[in-house]
Amino acid sequence: MQQRSKAQAAALLASPEDTEQQFYEALQQADLERLMEVWADEEEVSCVHPGGPRVVGLGAIRAAFEAVFQQGAIPAHPERVRRLHTGDTAIHQVLERVQVQGPDGQQSAWVIATNVYLKTAFGWRMVLHHASPGNAHDIQEVIEEPSVLH
Repeated sequence: MQQRSKAQAAALLASPEDTEQQFYEALQQADLERLMEVWADEEEVSCVHPGGPRVVGLGAIRAAFEAVFQQGAIPAHPERVRRLHTGDTAIHQVLERVQVQGPDGQQSAWVIATNVYLKTAFGWRMVLHHASPGNAHDIQEVIEEPSVLH
């Protein structure tokens, strides 16, 4: 596989949505190099896998995903994304549907994730991926109704 230059990678990551798409495609293909391209080159980048500890730094994140990919690709698909963009920061709250093989065949498992992106000289890069186990009830969202009547 041909290595991409930083300029080519930046062109591919022109928006937080581009970065997020590449992240999920890399998970689905167990492509460690492509997955690591989405991360910012910062000491304090961090990742939390469902039920796992906080992993800090690019080396530790690479090792964690390398271990995960030894079990195979992660068929995670963002189902619902709530986005907050302000300046050079984007926060995406994602409901992920993960296809898993169960005793009754293929089933959906749910993960609730928060992805944080920063705009850098190399395009939008991930600085945090925090994933927590979810369940089928998480498909429903609890949204507070405005308390002010007009």
